[in-house]
Amino acid sequence: MARTAQGRDLAARKARALRGTTAGLASGSAAGASAGRGGQQGDRRPSTSGGGASAGDRPRGADPRPSGQRPASRPPRRGAPRRVRLTAQRIDPWSVLKISFLVSVALGIAGVVMVAVLWTVLSGMNVFATINEFLGQVTSGETGGPSINLEDYLGFTRVTALAAVLGILNVFLLTALATLTAFLYNICAALVGGAQLTLSDD
Repeated sequence: MARTAQGRDLAARKARALRGTTAGLASGSAAGASAGRGGQQGDRRPSTSGGGASAGDRPRGADPRPSGQRPASRPPRRGAPRRVRLTAQRIDPWSVLKISFLVSVALGIAGVVMVAVLWTVLSGMNVFATINEFLGQVTSGETGGPSINLEDYLGFTRVTALAAVLGILNVFLLTALATLTAFLYNICAALVGGAQLTLSDD
């Protein structure tokens, strides 16, 4: 009998423990479910009148238009060409002096080279020999006389030397003339105004 009573007490204790465990699990699951519902309701934000995100929630630089629409490109404006009216009031004489000197030197060298090439071409075509024969026939006549050699007066060395001397003279003359022209232009521009230019961007 004692063993039977002890077995009953042990079974009753196990039943109570099982009931307490089941009740704790049920209360915990209910609390978790209520907390989940409260979190979902708290995460819900009030919708705007348009049903989308508000203007403050948009990131900076985002296009408010739908993604399928592109901004309309403006056609380029083509008006009348612009015109600018300028007046040259002063020319620097020093810059004119340098530029005119270089240009005159280049022209002098080009002149010497041109004369040398021209003399070589004419000599290769026997132009001087033909002229010498013609002058000899004109001056000698039938009796014969001293023949004239054109190359004694127009030789290669003499012609190139003469071209070089003329080129050097032109360097000084052109440089001085251009600088004097710049001074005169500045004086006239100070009195009556400079030359007016109209520039246009076609």
